[in-house]
Amino acid sequence: MELKMFILVLGLLVGSLMPLGGAASSPDTGTGHGGSHGNKDPGDAKNGNGTTYSKKPFPVLSFDYEHVQLPFEISLWVLLASLMKLGFHLIPRVSSIVPESCLLIVVGLLVGGLIKLVGEDPPVLESKIFFFYLLPPIILDAGYFMPIRQFTENLGTILMFAVVGTLWNSFFVGGLLYGVCQLEGHKLAYVDLLSCLLFGSIISAVDPVAVLAVFEEIHINELLHILVFGESLLNDAVTVVLYHLFEEYSSVGSITVTDVFLGIVCFLVVSLGGIVVGAIYGILAAFTSRFTSHTRVIEPLFVFVYSYMAYLSAEGFHLSGIMA
Repeated sequence: MELKMFILVLGLLVGSLMPLGGAASSPDTGTGHGGSHGNKDPGDAKNGNGTTYSKKPFPVLSFDYEHVQLPFEISLWVLLASLMKLGFHLIPRVSSIVPESCLLIVVGLLVGGLIKLVGEDPPVLESKIFFFYLLPPIILDAGYFMPIRQFTENLGTILMFAVVGTLWNSFFVGGLLYGVCQLEGHKLAYVDLLSCLLFGSIISAVDPVAVLAVFEEIHINELLHILVFGESLLNDAVTVVLYHLFEEYSSVGSITVTDVFLGIVCFLVVSLGGIVVGAIYGILAAFTSRFTSHTRVIEPLFVFVYSYMAYLSAEGFHLSGIMA
């Protein structure tokens, strides 16, 4: 869970560095009035043909920060977040008072505020960056360190909290918000039900990272810990599937009973299909690892690559990459 908060804070920092516009402008190609003769300098002398040329000195040393700005700043923020995490462990008194996840959030807010004060562009974090580059390592960390035996023994209760509880939260929050928007005097009657349900699906998945950090510090009951941990792992998958489902409904326009039935079927297919894709890649990873007894160094690479390919393959078929 510490890695989960670390990646989320890092994602916010990286998102604050993403430019709003296109790529940086390319160097001068010499087009314009100068044509193929290059830029003219009025102070240059003419040659025999009557044209002028400007001879620039050979660039022994130059500085072009815009050329490396984005990757350099991203690397700088990765280094800063890593040093902060290291400092929290070197100063245990601070982390004992405030949870580490809260300290990382405060650091992200402070750095984001400084970026805002110096006049940088507003933070931009695209959904594609989050779903393809930030979410997979978070889910891999949670799934890799999950106690399998305790999880399978309490799978029914976990699914009840994750599936039924998340669906209830989504529809209850969305319906309540829609009812408030329809009240007279708020001037929000134009907000439709699908928009409210879409918002409800976004905020319905509760991430108890701070609670789990406290659980680990005080050594809470193992059953309570696995229930909260398992629910936090599966509710992300339910939320993502529900979000994409409402997003499709918003683009359809008028919704019929058939669309609702197909949406329920799609929910089951997406969830179970993601599990099937994950099982296939798990079998491939287990089979490949049988031949790595003399090359142990590549085993961690297989773990990351197969996990990431399972996520991308599931997303390619519009299945649940989190379940995969």
